[in-house]
This record gives sequence, C-alpha cells and structure tokens, in this order.
Amino acid sequence: MGLVTIATDVAKGFGSLVGIRSGTEEPRYDVQEKIRGLEIRRYGPRVAAETTVPGDEESARNAGFRRLAGYIFGANVSKSKIAMTSPVSQVGGPGDSWVVRFYMPSKWTMEALPIPKDQNVELVEVPGETVAALRFTGDRGPGAVAARAAELLRALDDTAWVPNGEPVAWFYDPPWTIPFLRRNEVVVRVAAR
Repeated sequence: MGLVTIATDVAKGFGSLVGIRSGTEEPRYDVQEKIRGLEIRRYGPRVAAETTVPGDEESARNAGFRRLAGYIFGANVSKSKIAMTSPVSQVGGPGDSWVVRFYMPSKWTMEALPIPKDQNVELVEVPGETVAALRFTGDRGPGAVAARAAELLRALDDTAWVPNGEPVAWFYDPPWTIPFLRRNEVVVRVAAR
C-alpha cells in the first residue's frame, strides 16, 4: 500500500467523521416534487443484498450491517470485492425481525453479482418506485426514527400522494460521524391519489 493510498484512506476516514461522503455511490433518482419539507423521488430498478435479522432495531442494524459488509468485502463464491454504497436501508420484517439492505453499485446486475457464501444474505431485484423522503440529522436510534416516520406520514396528509407501504429508514453515514452532520432519511413508497 503506497503513501498516497494511505493518505487518501485517512482523508476519507476524517471526511466521514464530519459528514463528507466522498466517492460513495448512491442510487440515482429524479425529484418529482418538493412539498412540506419532503422530496417525492422516482427511483429506477436496482439490485441489492439484504438480510433479515431478529432482535431489537439497533442490534439488528449492526448485525445486518456486519453480515452484508462481509458479503461485499469478499464472503462470496468468487471472493469479489464490491464497493460500499449508501444508503443502508432498514425496515421492520416478519415477527420481531428487521430487514437490512445494501444497494449494489449501478454497474452490477443480478446475473453478474457473486453468490453469497452466507445463506442469510439474499440478492434481490428492487423494482422502480416512487417514494416520499424526509431528511434528518442527529439521533438515528429507534425513537428518533419512529418520530421521523410519523412526521413523514403526517406531512403526506392532504397532498397528491398517498403512502403505499411502511416507512423505511435510510442511513448514509457511518456511526462515528458527528451526529449533527449525519444524513439520515425516512422514506415511504407513495402513489398518486
């Protein structure tokens, strides 16, 4: 590893501490409308790796993150490394479980993605969708996420958009990012009224 690589990694690490998202791909979207502090976005189809984890929200997020990180860092049949993207997605699953998802970089297709070694990691095609997104900073614990999800749903009242699913939490920054610089979102699929 050369001096330039080390310096670049240190700079990226410091950048993530202060909320700078350098070189991390995000799924592309088009903003359809801005209303009441929300963005109505249209996403095209995407591919993702996801895992279902039992337990409380934060423990499941951490366990799911580690499991999916293992997959993209080489715990797959071809030992391929896959770039990290953002956001990390989390939504309530069946029973007392949580579904944690990493979106794959846009260059990957379902056919080209390496098969996970961990049978608890599933590769999925996410269809195109329209979502309402509410951005927030700071605390991303269960209470904060629930409060923002309720705020998102209230903001959609009496608009041209109706929720069509459960709110999902999206996290763009690592946990060590200074809280007031974090980018977090709650999103919900929507349909026109």
